[in-house]
Amino acid sequence: MPGAVLVLLGCVPGLAAVLALALCANGVERVVAANARPVGARPVAPHRAAKPVIVPRSAWLDDGARHAQPPPRYDDKVIAVFVHHTDSPNAYDCAEAPRIIRYLYAGQTGAKQWDDIGYNFLVDRCGTIYEGRAGGVDRPVTGAHTQGFNHRTTGIAALGTFTAGVPVPKAMTDAIAALAAWKLGLSGTDPRADVRLVSSHDLSRYAAGTAATLPALAGHDDGYNTSCPGAALSAGLPEIRQLAARLQSRR
Repeated sequence: MPGAVLVLLGCVPGLAAVLALALCANGVERVVAANARPVGARPVAPHRAAKPVIVPRSAWLDDGARHAQPPPRYDDKVIAVFVHHTDSPNAYDCAEAPRIIRYLYAGQTGAKQWDDIGYNFLVDRCGTIYEGRAGGVDRPVTGAHTQGFNHRTTGIAALGTFTAGVPVPKAMTDAIAALAAWKLGLSGTDPRADVRLVSSHDLSRYAAGTAATLPALAGHDDGYNTSCPGAALSAGLPEIRQLAARLQSRR
């Protein structure tokens, strides 16, 4: 170490020894100061989870069914996930999922006159994850899924209806956890934590401009007065949060 070399030089007689000792003192002070920094003050790598396989929009939306739309909008990051159900039939073959998503897209961009499907992602009962709203799965795309809380959030929709007593497939909840773990990990957010979000609409559970404390992995009904994502899926959210945290290598 440089400090050790300087200590040896301190044995040199005369002016050289004085200079060497002065340099030695400065070097030792720098080493001690660096080692004395509290651990919490050092940079900590964010908790990241592996990116799951995500089926692109092109699997369910062809050019003939595409609705003209403006460019995607983006936030600075995603710090919360809202879980939804699509309130559609459960007894589908997973090969039919692209058709079901295309039907949802047609309803939202047609009768509702939205510019795109509102959900950022959709998950079928076999655990397949589909890209929903356009803009890039790796980017913080502003969705249209939770009125008042679309900014800095991602919407994940479970294909089906999960009211009280309806079984929620494990493959589906595992996929939701994996997707949430990855997406929240990009901002270093713990899926079990609470976060502060500012409401942008008076029709949400909170008046526009209100800073609300909500779960980082929330149900639709946490931000909006609705029965979505259904009592059965809502009951599974604590377990989904725990799995997502484990996938981020959190204890």
